Amino acid sequence: MKSILFETHHLYYLPNFLPIIKEFRLRGGYSLSASIPHIINDLERQHVREAVEKIGVEFIDGDNEMVRQTELRNRKFDVIIVGIPGMLEKVVSDNTVAVMVYHGIGLKESYYRDNSPRINIRAVESQERYDELTRRGEANLVLTGYTKNDPLAVMNSQKKTELLDTLNLSPQRPTLLYAPTFYPSSVEQMLPKLPGLAQEVNVIIKLHGFSWSQRRYKHHSEQAKQITGQGIYLVTREDYNIVPYYSVSDVLLSDISSTLFEYLALNRPIIQTTFYKPRLKHRILKSRLRKRLDLVRSSEIDFTYRLDHPQELAAMVSETLKNPNSMSVVRLKAAERYLYRTDGKASARLVDAIIEKLDVGER
Repeated sequence: MKSILFETHHLYYLPNFLPIIKEFRLRGGYSLSASIPHIINDLERQHVREAVEKIGVEFIDGDNEMVRQTELRNRKFDVIIVGIPGMLEKVVSDNTVAVMVYHGIGLKESYYRDNSPRINIRAVESQERYDELTRRGEANLVLTGYTKNDPLAVMNSQKKTELLDTLNLSPQRPTLLYAPTFYPSSVEQMLPKLPGLAQEVNVIIKLHGFSWSQRRYKHHSEQAKQITGQGIYLVTREDYNIVPYYSVSDVLLSDISSTLFEYLALNRPIIQTTFYKPRLKHRILKSRLRKRLDLVRSSEIDFTYRLDHPQELAAMVSETLKNPNSMSVVRLKAAERYLYRTDGKASARLVDAIIEKLDVGER
């Protein structure tokens, strides 16, 4: 039996791994484990443990990080799958097939910088990104599509109604999903506008994990808690998977988050805010902020409705819901460009590549 480890550095990386876990189980003959470094806070580590054990995946830990790393090395996993390189080289054995399924596909320049020569397979979500990574000298790339989106290929209207009922939201009303990033973010300017919007539509707020766990962004979740209720549902910290909330929403509101691209799989309207509040050092030294962002990719986004001022939100949402198909053709073209295929088989393509790599190693 081949052993597979999912080494996750944050709770919000897990949605990328869940369809891969499902695919390995469908094939049979694999033992599945997960772990998270001790540098992550205890509460988040506990949430990861609970999440993976809930789906029957073994959780591996240790009294401290050195003990954990030693245990993982001693297990000599056949495959280790990561969301970033992180501590990969400290936990792999010589014969391990190391796989990276990058945790985000948004507008951060880090997408191109996070790598390790130890990675044997890097899953890539689009032909465009495949070509760019190749141009930058990366090898061992596999064009798969985006594994996180695989569940969106199968829609169920009954489950949509059931989930909205569970959230105390009306299935008869349209639903807006607000899913901002942590920085630079639209949160501080956008949250005060949502109670007014909730008079007409359901509002679901799904904050980035760092808005719960990191001190400098924690005011996001504190501010969001204050407006929860009466048509507004705030997804809890431990509820890490945004994919079910994609499926029940009619329109997405975001800023520079990966959600802009992920939501293309549904061909539903996307509203993108163009405003955010940078930190003081980035207001003074604007070039530092620009270096964090993929400005070329940002400039090429043509599939969103652009929201330039917070006070225009209600009018834009109303118009968008009246004409949800006005940008449908553009979104379909963008989905092909940024997501390769949205057939629900990205994980199958990746597992095929992993098995082929394992077979080569055994010859």
